[in-house]
This record gives sequence, structure tokens and C-alpha cells, in this order.
Amino acid sequence: MSYNLNSQIPHSPTGEYQCTVDLNLYDSPECKRLATQAATGRNLHLTSNHQDAAIEVYLCEDDYPGWVSVKDLTYLQPATVAYQAQLLSTAEIKQLLPQVIAFTQQAMQEANFYLWGGTVGPNYDCSGLMQAAFKSVGVWLPRDAYQQESFTHPIEINELQPGDLIFFGTPQKATHVALYLGDGRYIHSSGKDQGRNGIGIDQLSEQGDEVSQSYYKQLRGAGRVVKSYEPQRG
Repeated sequence: MSYNLNSQIPHSPTGEYQCTVDLNLYDSPECKRLATQAATGRNLHLTSNHQDAAIEVYLCEDDYPGWVSVKDLTYLQPATVAYQAQLLSTAEIKQLLPQVIAFTQQAMQEANFYLWGGTVGPNYDCSGLMQAAFKSVGVWLPRDAYQQESFTHPIEINELQPGDLIFFGTPQKATHVALYLGDGRYIHSSGKDQGRNGIGIDQLSEQGDEVSQSYYKQLRGAGRVVKSYEPQRG
């Protein structure tokens, strides 16, 4: 079944809508499981795929899809200006990395827990924390860990510098991501079952504690952020 979208939300001349509050996006029209979050001010595009309870959308900054509950459409307003990516040079991004690191360390000081799909503080998932940290300095990353791995410039582990990303998972796919701090340490938001249920610092070594050892066994590689994501949809 469908509804009349025009009766739910005003027409946008740019074809994009802006979030007036932090908004949850779900992975299905049932709106039960969080897919990601859209912070206040983010732009999204409404697709033609909608049902009584939800409409499918994608976020303009990272092309990430999800479903918005119909009751949350009231928190969208027509975007007067379409999103335009701010492209920074590799050198400019490098200069901003201390601020990226500082964002994660400040986020760790707040009471938090691991939230699947979380990209808005205080509760993040692993890739959500990375995306939010880089977004804080105007650099956009793709949303998920495996996407971030493909997006970054691959480097060897012995080439790691503060601000690089470290990827963990299976031989087939990256399922976890962390930010390298230097001196063999990294910061990440890890889950309750095998992690710290929130943001913490671990050692990139098999000599660390149980959590550090668990992730070290899943180490896939590392990547350097050398550009900002450019949206592919339009």
C-alpha cells in the first residue's frame, strides 16, 4: 500500500530535504532495526519507494540508504541548497588529523555505549565513530567499515601514522574499524560481546589484554584517508 507523499511533506525545489533534528534511519519499512542516523542539518533524498509506515531514502553526503518512519517526516524541511561536497587535498586532511583524534578522545570521555547504526553522539558503532570524527573537520567517509576500507588508501601496518584507519574482520570482509593513535594504540567503539561496549583504547598487539588480543587476531590491514567522499547519486 502507499500514501500520498505530497500530503505528508512540502515539495522541495532542490529535490533534497534537511533534517531539523537528529533522525534515525532504519534498515526496513518496519522501522525496528537501526541502519544509521542523520545528524541535524544533514540532507537526504526521498525515493519513490514508500509504504504506509515508512519511506525509503538515501543520505546525500554518503549515499547511504535507509527507511524513515512516516511520523518522522515532520522533522524534515525542504533544503534550499542542494548538498555540495567540500573537497580537501591530502595535505589539508593531514593537517586536520589531530582534530579528528581529539574528537574521538572527547567522545570517549562522555558516558556512552556501543549502538549498532549509531553515528550521532554519545553512542556510536565502530564506523559511525570514524565517520563522525572525520565529519567534524569537514571530511566525509563512507558509512560502513568495509566501505571505508575500500575508500582509503591501503598502507602496510608498519607504515601506520596517527589518524590512519585500522580494519578488522574476516578474510572476506572488514567488519570493524578503529583510529590509530600512535605508539601501537588505537581508539574504537566496540560491542558488548567481544569488546568494551563503547569507546575505548586498545593495543595493536597480541600481547595486549583479552579484548586487544581478540581484535588483533582479526586484523585485516590499514588505510589512510587521502580524500573526502564525493556522492555518486544525484
